[in-house]
Amino acid sequence: MTKQLQKKIALVTGASRGIGASIAKELANAGIHVILLARSMGSLEEIDDEINKHGGSSTIVTMDLLDYPAIDRLGASIFERWGKLDILIGNAAILGYLAPIHQYDPSIWDEVIGVNLTANYRLLRSLDPLLRISQNGRIIFLSSDISDGLHPYWGAYAISKSALETMVFTYAKETEHLALKINIVDPGPTATNLRAGAFPGEDQRKIQRPETAARFIYDSIFDPKIHHGAVLRR
Repeated sequence: MTKQLQKKIALVTGASRGIGASIAKELANAGIHVILLARSMGSLEEIDDEINKHGGSSTIVTMDLLDYPAIDRLGASIFERWGKLDILIGNAAILGYLAPIHQYDPSIWDEVIGVNLTANYRLLRSLDPLLRISQNGRIIFLSSDISDGLHPYWGAYAISKSALETMVFTYAKETEHLALKINIVDPGPTATNLRAGAFPGEDQRKIQRPETAARFIYDSIFDPKIHHGAVLRR
């Protein structure tokens, strides 16, 4: 499979740490060139160095996902350099904070919805033409079991993930006649900074590491038995 993957290009958002960094390294280890996207140049450089040290290749893109015009330009930049995109992993997300809906700060609400939902819409809008060029375009967005709407006080985060899943299902229906395959993946409880913010008293040694979640996502990308539009929960 490695030779087959060497000409593929993947984009991973939130690639500077946690699950995003781990899935980027998994893809690079398979011979895929990975575009690492996040806000922090320093953290991205560390991931880039590690990928290159192990014989992989990557490109750093520093971007705030709330900069929607920058997302619009991203598609053109990728096309100019590589002419296509084979894999999109929409991993980046922020928690906001836990509070009753009626007490939620409007600016934080807008930020969470912006990063977790609207930015992913803008990514699809910008990158859809490149993914259609790929012989077997693959798109995965990360979600959570919080998306079922049964978790009080999760506010903007829960709503953003619920809306994200609806958006992805809609897009999947619109593209079911193409060679694209799009899925939602819920990797399960994982030791990340986002989870630590939601469960500050939790012993993260008792839940899975980002590397384990990344392997589940990696296997989901290349498993031919997975159906277009399916939700995969670990």
